Amino acid sequence: MTYHPTIGLEVHVELLTERKMFCDCRNDETELQANKNTCPICLGHPGTLPRANKKAIDYVIKTGRALHCSINKESKFDRKNYFYPDLPKAYQISQYDQPLCIDGFLELPFSKHTIRIKRIHLEEDTARLSHAADGKHSLVDFNRAGVPLMELVTEPDFHSASDVVEFAQEFQLILRYLGVSDGDMEKGHLRLEANISVAPEGSETLGTKVEIKNLNSFKVLEKSISFEIERQSKVYEEGGSITQETRGWDEEKGETVSQRSKEEAHDYRYFPEPDLPPLHFSDEDIRVIEESIAELPQERRERLSKEYGLSEKQSHELAKDIFYTDFFEEAVSEARALDKGIDPKKVYNYLFSDVRGIELDIALSLDDSHLTPQKLADIVVRVTRGDISSRVAKDILSVMFQEDISAEGYIKEHNLGQISDPDALRGIAAGVIKEHPDAVEQFQKGKENAVQFLLGQVMAKTKGAADPKESKDILLDLLKKM
Repeated sequence: MTYHPTIGLEVHVELLTERKMFCDCRNDETELQANKNTCPICLGHPGTLPRANKKAIDYVIKTGRALHCSINKESKFDRKNYFYPDLPKAYQISQYDQPLCIDGFLELPFSKHTIRIKRIHLEEDTARLSHAADGKHSLVDFNRAGVPLMELVTEPDFHSASDVVEFAQEFQLILRYLGVSDGDMEKGHLRLEANISVAPEGSETLGTKVEIKNLNSFKVLEKSISFEIERQSKVYEEGGSITQETRGWDEEKGETVSQRSKEEAHDYRYFPEPDLPPLHFSDEDIRVIEESIAELPQERRERLSKEYGLSEKQSHELAKDIFYTDFFEEAVSEARALDKGIDPKKVYNYLFSDVRGIELDIALSLDDSHLTPQKLADIVVRVTRGDISSRVAKDILSVMFQEDISAEGYIKEHNLGQISDPDALRGIAAGVIKEHPDAVEQFQKGKENAVQFLLGQVMAKTKGAADPKESKDILLDLLKKM
């Protein structure tokens, strides 16, 4: 029997505000001293009064409108009551029946499936627990307690692990484009939970739901969902039943593991937060926030393809990184100022082949390097005009990453201008042929790749300055006359 999965997603996002959600303590996850960014409010001292962070509220509304949500003009905060060591007040200020955003959607860029968004609400984060290796004690750091936390809940519209991952990746990108969060999963700024059930194909009734918590990477998200679908299908196939529970991902075992049963929903005894007034939004309030939404990922992809002639794959790759996209567009603009006929794809190719390769080779990111869009444009135009070879261009780019130099100055200093004079190249080629009789013999036996070897020797002798096309033509001419 074939089983059909149904999946819903819950996403928690730490927001990039300077201050915490209900007090003036710094929202600074780089702070290494435990419990430094705290005050009586975020420590839950009796008699203290919270004050809502307007910037965090605006960020949630901004995200909601980017995801086509309706904004509740009348909203409020609620107390979610439960006791746990990371919750200093023994309740969490959250939102229950009047969240800020409801009924949105996101169209996935590749599969084109539309995922409905049930709600987006705002709450405060908990403290951070660290457990001793011996299991005898735990420590609590309240620096994170009270940090603005946005929660997005989707409808159960996913039916594959790949769609869930695509949604999570696109949502992370939207957060970065909006500037509301960096969505760094390694730092816990973006945390995922998946609710999964399977049922026989064609069944109108959903199966028993299992929740997988604390999924901290897209790889783990996909692996855990795929495993859970297979596990549940196998249980049903063998005549068993699924227990409603919370499970986690065990990386070493490569499987989900049971954490606790969840037979009934928890009673959090929600009630309106008495220390915070209700929230009221006018059409003008919402319009002002909407106007702060700049170009979103899908809009940018479409524009990159249309404006620069990039393929769908190229525009998707470029739009993944805001810094790279801005760098590319500025480099194209600078290159066109030098040569109106420059092909933007040449800038793209240098950026995603040579520049990316240099980043990996020397372990230095583009945004920390000395390379600028103007310098890259200069290099691309020089290669296009034939002033320097692609080999020389790569060498100069590598130096530019680490030193503040100009292409013109470096080329003159090291005599790297491209050699395209036929007489000069013919002399160099003749010398290479004389030095490598074995390669000549291989060519005469019909092995064409011998020419590439000889061309490589020409490029080595000229330190990459020889015009490769002209050099190859000369080599072939000399070889055929022998």
